[in-house]
Amino acid sequence: MTSFAEPQRSGKFHTAYSADAEVDVELVLAVDISQSMDRDEQEVQRAGYVSALTSKEVLAAIREGPTGRIAVTYFEWGGVGEHFTVAEWSIIQDEATAAAFAARIAEAPLRQVQRTSIFAALEKSADLIASNQYEGLRRVIDISGDGPNNQGGTVTDMRDKVISAGVTINGLPLMMKSETSAWQAMLHLDHYYEDCVIGGPGAFAIPVRSKDGFADAIRMKLVLEIAGLMEDQPLIMPAAGRKMVSCNLFD
Repeated sequence: MTSFAEPQRSGKFHTAYSADAEVDVELVLAVDISQSMDRDEQEVQRAGYVSALTSKEVLAAIREGPTGRIAVTYFEWGGVGEHFTVAEWSIIQDEATAAAFAARIAEAPLRQVQRTSIFAALEKSADLIASNQYEGLRRVIDISGDGPNNQGGTVTDMRDKVISAGVTINGLPLMMKSETSAWQAMLHLDHYYEDCVIGGPGAFAIPVRSKDGFADAIRMKLVLEIAGLMEDQPLIMPAAGRKMVSCNLFD
């Protein structure tokens, strides 16, 4: 059973208006640290987020929003109950606040865990949104991963509950091993994320197919999420005529 509440307006209950609570986006960065992510990939992943969060493109997208502020938190996840907050909820509105948030990510020790529970990661992300102090015009979970859900429950059930709470889920399927890993190549992880993980208004996924492309993919993804440019249609549409992925194959 999930602990986050169904929304009533924003899904939060405040006794008084506070301008300090207003942000353009409440953004959860949920980052996979399962065993299949080796140390080099984890370092590339960390560096990609640090680079993107402090980039001129992301800062410009933040400044151009209605409030010029976003609220963001960064946590790493693996199996059920394996959630590690690396950077608590913070406001990013300029170079200094972006650099301070990115520094907490860069300086944290690396971890590695056994399983891959997208189900639990989405539940944790929704809890973080429901319990924070901010009031965003949009609420977004940005989840990365290099494999399917294999613990915790049926991933589509959790996806649907999160969407019904007014939260959009975007995906960053990590396919850097797809040319050397038979199971990952067979799975078509980008299709899995499209069919089974992402959802909500303007939901999209950007696959990462090489370490060299990681930073660019994250930067593009954050700009789109912050600027809200994908409200009309997803960035990646399922291929016409392809067979839908069996979402519960690994649950």
